[in-house]
Amino acid sequence: MMQGGSSGIGYGLKYQARCISDVKADTDHTSFLTGTLSLREENEVHLIRLSSGGTELICEGLFSHPNEIWDLSSCPFDQRIFSTVFSAGGESYGAAVWQIPELYGQLNSPQLEKIASLDAHSGKINCILWWPSGRSDKLISIDEENLFLWNLDCSKRTAQVQSKESAGMLHYLSGGAWDPHDVNALAVTCESSIQFWDLRTMKKINSIECAHVRNIDYNPRKKHMLVTADDESGINIWDLRKPKVPVKELSGHAHWTWAIACNPEYDGLIVSGGTDSTVNLWFATGDVMTSESSVESPSKQVDPLLNTYSDYEDSVYSLAWSSREPWIFASLSYDGRVVVESVKPFLSRK
Repeated sequence: MMQGGSSGIGYGLKYQARCISDVKADTDHTSFLTGTLSLREENEVHLIRLSSGGTELICEGLFSHPNEIWDLSSCPFDQRIFSTVFSAGGESYGAAVWQIPELYGQLNSPQLEKIASLDAHSGKINCILWWPSGRSDKLISIDEENLFLWNLDCSKRTAQVQSKESAGMLHYLSGGAWDPHDVNALAVTCESSIQFWDLRTMKKINSIECAHVRNIDYNPRKKHMLVTADDESGINIWDLRKPKVPVKELSGHAHWTWAIACNPEYDGLIVSGGTDSTVNLWFATGDVMTSESSVESPSKQVDPLLNTYSDYEDSVYSLAWSSREPWIFASLSYDGRVVVESVKPFLSRK
């Protein structure tokens, strides 16, 4: 695979889009869910699968969605369930949990079934986070000022607020990540910091001053490791036991680094996307920094950038690794182009 080139498999949505999710609960196929963001048209949710030969992306289900989709996340334990955050007209936003009908795969796909509305928010909702591992009825939703912890009952089609806490005035929350190693720990992005919350007490317990963080992800293979993408300093890898400075800094993108995702299986393998219309593949662990700095031994430094994929015509806002085939990732650019890539050629270099 040439630098800047691509052997990726493409799929086009009809409208603009900015969120894609791995269908982790589908253990038989490599599947992704994505949703559109059209102001005037009927929006759509696409269930797409990689063919058994790995040569094409097939639409397995196409469902109408009533509003512009700003966030979408597949349920980790039921492949038919997913959540969306959507604009509900004007300045109002909504969030809901949906179920795909059992009849998907037919040409005339029936309507999505709404399991529950997460309607306790008054401000702009930014994202929904599912319990990170195993089966649980817990959900988190984050708006600009508040965190909500929900109990979801799919059989009764209800969602109840278990606890709620405000981040306080002048803290504009934008997103978050649930720690896969500690289900009571949550990292939340703010305008000028990353906040760390304990869900047992719903209190903020720590923070890192870090301006304009766009996206964060925990390293699922190593405890205490967090990766951030932000406007000015690109990509930072943090050891949360020593949070004053990042243990590794990557240059990021030529413009804003918007999306970041740690590989679910291979430690140190990271993919990032940005408003420079590229996707970068990195190999960088957080334990290679201190003693052998580039000042002391420049000849020993290995370029952490494995490849750049530049076959996009618009900003890349969303990325998703496949948990079933962890050498595969999907990227989504704002013009509705999905590209699935295999990083197998680079795994031998690690």
